[in-house]
Amino acid sequence: MTSTKTSTLGAICRQRCPRCRQGKIFLSSIFLGFPKMCPHCAVCDLKFQREEGYFLGAMYISFGLALAIIALIAALLWAITGWWITNDVIWALILFLPLAPSISLFARVLWIYLDQTFDPEPPPPAA
Repeated sequence: MTSTKTSTLGAICRQRCPRCRQGKIFLSSIFLGFPKMCPHCAVCDLKFQREEGYFLGAMYISFGLALAIIALIAALLWAITGWWITNDVIWALILFLPLAPSISLFARVLWIYLDQTFDPEPPPPAA
């Protein structure tokens, strides 16, 4: 049971397909610019974007993650510096900005995994 959770968490962190956990979800790394998504998994042919507007849920996940991270940074700044909370929040937003693209990609991966957990697309029939 533990190995399954570890491999799922590892596949999420490595941005791999939720069905086979081998195929890449994105064509390139975030360090090479904002990467494009693969339309299908190269290994098991899972369609990553099922329909138009599919990643609307990922925007909600991204917003929640961003809010939590900004609040954590602001709380740490407030505890360390003792500034007014307004200054802490402004600086937390500034410090969060470089993380925004990677949070957006991570939210898409989480959304694909969440969708496949609740409404899995069956694998193609064997030929």
